[in-house]
Amino acid sequence: MAAMAVSPPLLLLLLFLLLVFLSSASLQGSNLRVFEDSEPKATIPPTTFFEVTRPISVPDSTPCSALLLQHDFAQTYGKPPVTAAYSFPSHCPRNAPSKIVLEWSAASRGRQFDRIFGVWLSGVELLRSCTAEPRLNGILWTVRKDVTRYASLFAHPATLAVYLGNLVDSTYTGVYHVNVSLHFYFDGYGSSPAPSRRSPLPGFHSPADLILPISRSLPLNDGLWFLIQNSTDVQSMRVSIPSNTYRAVLELFVSFHSDDEFWYTNPPNDYISENNITGLPGNGPFREVVVSLDGSVIGAVWPFPVIYTGGINPLLWRPITGIGSFDLPSYDIEVTPFLGKILDGKPHEFGFQVTDALDVWFVDANLHLWLDGKNDHVLGELIEYKAPDLEHSYSSKFKGLDGSFKKKASRELSATGWVNSSYGKITTRFFQNLEYENMMVYDGNGSVQVINQTIGSNFGTFAKYPSSNLYSEQVLQTFPLYIYTATTDQVNGSYSLVANVSRGFNEKKFSGERHGLLFSSLRNLQDSQGEMRVKGNLVTSGIGSTQQVYRYESSGGCYFRNVSSSNYTILNDESGDSCAGSSLFGSKNFFTQFLPFSTRRASLRGVEKGG
Repeated sequence: MAAMAVSPPLLLLLLFLLLVFLSSASLQGSNLRVFEDSEPKATIPPTTFFEVTRPISVPDSTPCSALLLQHDFAQTYGKPPVTAAYSFPSHCPRNAPSKIVLEWSAASRGRQFDRIFGVWLSGVELLRSCTAEPRLNGILWTVRKDVTRYASLFAHPATLAVYLGNLVDSTYTGVYHVNVSLHFYFDGYGSSPAPSRRSPLPGFHSPADLILPISRSLPLNDGLWFLIQNSTDVQSMRVSIPSNTYRAVLELFVSFHSDDEFWYTNPPNDYISENNITGLPGNGPFREVVVSLDGSVIGAVWPFPVIYTGGINPLLWRPITGIGSFDLPSYDIEVTPFLGKILDGKPHEFGFQVTDALDVWFVDANLHLWLDGKNDHVLGELIEYKAPDLEHSYSSKFKGLDGSFKKKASRELSATGWVNSSYGKITTRFFQNLEYENMMVYDGNGSVQVINQTIGSNFGTFAKYPSSNLYSEQVLQTFPLYIYTATTDQVNGSYSLVANVSRGFNEKKFSGERHGLLFSSLRNLQDSQGEMRVKGNLVTSGIGSTQQVYRYESSGGCYFRNVSSSNYTILNDESGDSCAGSSLFGSKNFFTQFLPFSTRRASLRGVEKGG
């Protein structure tokens, strides 16, 4: 399509359209939908949407299943979550299940926005997800999530709550027809280590004994998440934990919407002010969720940039949805070193704040607790704590609407503490090393925007038990992101947008004891290209294609999938579970290959020093 000559005022308008398109969305999702003919075609079956991920490893047996909720989400925005009474299914065996899988299955037909939703049990969030955008011939999608870590919740009667805010009118007709089920497996060990390889150390392989919600309580006319609406907004909750707690892990759920849905594309404020642009989200492209305990920072989350199913170009995510959009990642922070400060039976405050935030972020958390069954009271002490301020830098060079910007940030945090329980004296060290860089370029008098961003994190937990036994968990992650968008041909309220998106969720992980380490590596890479014509908030024509390669390798097995699509059609799809040709485990030096010696020594030394 040939580009038309435009004047500087019109280019300013094109920049505004580009940035508003990327950054303006309802609280529940992006605000562009794909136009289709008004009547469905009988020859076209419903489209099955899916997120590429590895299948859940379950025992080779028939699960004991229960339907928890069946509901049609139509006019639900601003109304209470849909609830259902839960109790452990009477037809299931009474012994503890070895694997529990939550299944969300849904169908819709018509035209609709993408919607964020959450599933909670007793206030504990089990799933944060985004709906697929329907088409006139209908869509289907299923999300299966391993929820074994929440096993203690499912043993007792509770209230299930699901919030999916949706609006239906003469234009947006899609109703989401939803089933929520649980599948319990009672034999085998699934993806867990075999009994002979399971660590005797408590609190690392088994689910928590108790999970406390750090979320809003019913009744509500929204989700149970906290709403963080600006950079000074701090949401918090006071919690009392049992005095016999010997390990604690905070699991954080995060999603971003409206002015911050595409926070990584937000320009800096000086660029906005010097160009006299109004109504455009700013505050730059860096965000972090800071977690505090009684006012002290205990951890930070630099979230994976999930793109929802209507984001950037909706045609990119049909039927292969974006990484993390159907099962948004949660993030763990080890609280164990701080137990000595909160084992007094008094309420203590967990707080959440988002650096440079704009309206709105949804944040809540689950506090996983392991309890000492032989002691009523566990003693503890924080013996070392380092949490220096965030380090960051910003540079810019621009003239008018064109220019370049660089934002860099880093954060380090570590804490060491001990608890004295019936298992003896356990010394635990938790650390985080986070790195961030974002390069942003505007060209063509602001009609082109290029984002090149990388988030890197190295975090872990090291626990020293009596008899010099040592347990370790360490994770190294990188989240590369590249976005190119160009807006052209603005005529009579319509415009064209070209978009290329490349991103990855890469992770290396090891856990276990000195003589029983388990390893895994994930490379999940997605590359998408598209062009669309937009009028109002409808995509009137266009094309979108996506290619994705998912490769998981571990000491417990492997899985790969290579799949590509274009406008609802799968072009190729190959998958398998063979580890043949894997370079990950071809060397005996996996541990040293992926974990630098200096890092290992520093991590172990912190525990030994505290012991």
